[in-house]
Amino acid sequence: MKRPKISIVLLVCAVIPILMQANPTVYPLGTTVYKPQKCWSGFTILSADQGLLIDMNGNLVHLWEGKLHHPNKVYPGGYLLASTASWRHGRQDALEIQLRDFADTVLWRFDRWQQGRANEGDATIWISRQHHDLQIKGNPVGYYAPGAAPPDVAGGTVLALAHRNVRDARIHPTVPLVDDVMYEIDMASGRITWTWKASDHLEEMGFDRAALDAMRRYGSGTDTGTGTEGGGFDWFHQNCASYLGPNRWHDVGDARFHPDNIILDSREAGLLAIVDHASGRIVWRAGPHYRSGDDRKLGWIIGPHHTHMIPAGLPGGGNVLVFDNGGAGGYGPPTDFAPDGIGVLRRDYSRVVEFDPVTKDIVWEYAPDASGEPDPVFGHRLYSVNVSSAQRLPNGNTLITEGARGRVIEVTRDREIVWEYMSPYLWDSDIPAIRTMIYRAYRVPYDWVPQLPRPRESAVDAGPNYLFTVPAQDGRRPDFGIGKTAVWSQGGGQGRDQ
Repeated sequence: MKRPKISIVLLVCAVIPILMQANPTVYPLGTTVYKPQKCWSGFTILSADQGLLIDMNGNLVHLWEGKLHHPNKVYPGGYLLASTASWRHGRQDALEIQLRDFADTVLWRFDRWQQGRANEGDATIWISRQHHDLQIKGNPVGYYAPGAAPPDVAGGTVLALAHRNVRDARIHPTVPLVDDVMYEIDMASGRITWTWKASDHLEEMGFDRAALDAMRRYGSGTDTGTGTEGGGFDWFHQNCASYLGPNRWHDVGDARFHPDNIILDSREAGLLAIVDHASGRIVWRAGPHYRSGDDRKLGWIIGPHHTHMIPAGLPGGGNVLVFDNGGAGGYGPPTDFAPDGIGVLRRDYSRVVEFDPVTKDIVWEYAPDASGEPDPVFGHRLYSVNVSSAQRLPNGNTLITEGARGRVIEVTRDREIVWEYMSPYLWDSDIPAIRTMIYRAYRVPYDWVPQLPRPRESAVDAGPNYLFTVPAQDGRRPDFGIGKTAVWSQGGGQGRDQ
């Protein structure tokens, strides 16, 4: 597949922000497109500050109450794995991890990772500091795959991604780090049985001298991409953690892809990596520089989210699927737009990439241009600088969360949008940019939630977006002199001509 030259990408970056500022201020909400014959229909669980379960027509069919952290995952039997609220000193750090049943009863909880205070002078409390990912072992990535055994929700193992505060002069001589850590919890005993800490493996990550020098310049003046929440330099910013699960690579003897090994990504570095569970060492990676060898085939991966191996039993099983956000990321030599060398790569569109982890050949890609080839001119069609995810469905479609806009789409292999949903749910946050953001969305089979009846599925066609109109104050619609215009049917969210 033909890749864009980085020089072209950087040139267009000066133009695309102008287009992005022209977004409309009013959007239709709920399900705007639904083609039942082409979809893999089921319930969709949203990670949008609450436990929101919707049907294909966008109806809220169940709510797990409270301020729930990211991500929310539904398991067979109507169970929800989530985490609660956030620690005041790190808004991404959850207070505790919970397993809830359909009736919202907390069946299991964990918070004993670290002690801290919400405010100066407050009593010390236990906190999990979980962020960005968690799952119950037994289902590799926490979404449906035919033939996969259900995880043990009564006494299995939970994998959680969390934070810790450390100092490491190799990364920065004076500023404390907000470091990423993965830990496993035995649900029966509540004990942590395994840990992995990102900064312990700096030498295995492939950073060159320019990248390491950029990290050491953090705080010297102009960088804005790494933040300081949680009490330090968020140098790695890991966005996912999931087991590989059974896969065809390990079946033919490649030990790098042992089912217990864990795949992760780094937003700040643009690094994708697999950690050997037994030794803790990084045994496979893509990036962080994408300048040589097979890494060049992938193009620049910037600010990635939800990197995982597609589970066996699904189309593309064994390939790696990643939401490549774009925006700014990467460490390197100072530039005019990144004088500290932090956020040296810029691209103003997102893409979803499926690739062979052995050869790193791109197998499938969803990018803003309808052809599937990345084209910055159409960057506004798919662009989320943060959050977001992608899930492979049993019929070969892909569920994509364009999280910053609160948009979820299901696309076919031919890149046709067969389901589109715009979230109406507001986050309880003092950050205006969050608004209707969705961190991740997962599609689950109807029978995973047996407490609910199978909903009636109704096709939705809102008509061409360029003909959408709203009534004037007197109830009449404007006459543009172009013949028919599409209007919104309040009855079923379907378009009709007038």
